[in-house]
Amino acid sequence: MKLLQDKVAIITGAARGIGEGIAMKFAEQGANIAFTYVSDSSADKAKMLEDKLIAMGVKAKAYQSNAGDFLACENFVNEVVKEFGQIDICVNNAGVSKDNLLLRMTPEQWDDVMQTNLKSVFNMTKQVIRPMMKAKSGSIINMSSVIGEMGNAGQSSYAASKAGVIGFTKSIAKELGSRNIRCNAIAPGFVETDMTSYLKEGEGADKYKAGIPLGRFGTADDVANVALFLASEMSSYITGQVISACGGLNI
Repeated sequence: MKLLQDKVAIITGAARGIGEGIAMKFAEQGANIAFTYVSDSSADKAKMLEDKLIAMGVKAKAYQSNAGDFLACENFVNEVVKEFGQIDICVNNAGVSKDNLLLRMTPEQWDDVMQTNLKSVFNMTKQVIRPMMKAKSGSIINMSSVIGEMGNAGQSSYAASKAGVIGFTKSIAKELGSRNIRCNAIAPGFVETDMTSYLKEGEGADKYKAGIPLGRFGTADDVANVALFLASEMSSYITGQVISACGGLNI
């Protein structure tokens, strides 16, 4: 039997990158997938992913929804429960980076990062715990970052948002453990996605790789494997933890 057979997973921001990798990995293991994308420009990619997932023999549906908007999350989760009947897994993956030195950072840039990276985790978790509490079961997986653990010059907003995700994760794990709902975080390092495509170019790539003990950038599949572990019963006694998938960058 597959690890996630007949489970229903919500994944935010899954039209590409890490989110897409997690959706594919979960579908391989039998999960039905409801995922979000936010912009019109991602609609075609979202439809392509939806078709891929359905071709793998699972139920899948893409929803255009902004995880940073509380009411949009409420509507989205209600639609998923109506369409899929349950929610077993929630992966809060939606994220954005607007890097800038603090001296040059605008309040709008700060707020945008906080809304997408941190407020979205509150918004979605607030909604999915209702059906999970009713079922007395669930796994919530929040996407943090190694930058949230280490900090990084020029990324104060990103680091603060991802550090906030860690604190939120640990608190929710304590609140919901008695209901058999687990909450964990993944802290990726430098992962090859559209967001980090600039890292592949020139001497900069070699500089970053030199600081990674395993000597390479991660892949979406590397992170998806951790998410699969946390979503499945293999991690049934693990909650409130942060698993770094960073090649040893944070050692």
